[in-house]
Amino acid sequence: MKNTKKRAAALFLSGLCCLALLAGCGSNGKNSAKEENEKASSNDAGSFQESLDSGEQEKTEGMESIGEFSMEDIEGNSFTQEMFADYDLTMVNVFTTWCTPCINEIPDLEELSGEVKEQGVNIVGIVLDAADGLGGADAETVEKARLLAQKTGADYPFLIPDAGYLGGRLAGIDAVPETFFVDKEGNIVGKTYSGSRSLEEWREIVEKELGETVP
Repeated sequence: MKNTKKRAAALFLSGLCCLALLAGCGSNGKNSAKEENEKASSNDAGSFQESLDSGEQEKTEGMESIGEFSMEDIEGNSFTQEMFADYDLTMVNVFTTWCTPCINEIPDLEELSGEVKEQGVNIVGIVLDAADGLGGADAETVEKARLLAQKTGADYPFLIPDAGYLGGRLAGIDAVPETFFVDKEGNIVGKTYSGSRSLEEWREIVEKELGETVP
């Protein structure tokens, strides 16, 4: 009986680890327990809409302005806070080059990017591990990101964090991918989404956030 219980416990833990791998990665390269719990909660809910209402994504408190910044993408193009002004909503997807769930959803985000442009929604990626910690870029990681963009067909920009980590918004992220939304005034709005999603789920999320942001 004891051996049976031990085997059942081992299988249960193994299942949780698999769920965590699908959802996202911890910032230290290991799967996040937070992601594990969120994915399990989503499965138990029985539907994606229920997971939206269950508190899986935490509501951003108030209107937080990102402020001024200057970043470059992996091709050396410059971006500032003005990039938000051209769109009603910008979806910011923070990822790393070593995170499998992050990489796997990039083709879906590229397809989504082409669909939502006409709705006034832009998508940008931020390669969190491309920063060298000294306000510069890690050349090796930037090259990995370039190869990743080529292999996945991503045409939306992959940005390198600046010394201020996007007004401090990127500091303290402990699991990737993490996605949040910014309005045309440069304010963080709506909810923060931890973990990867399917194309259909992202479509639903964008519709929801756009509906709540644009009158």
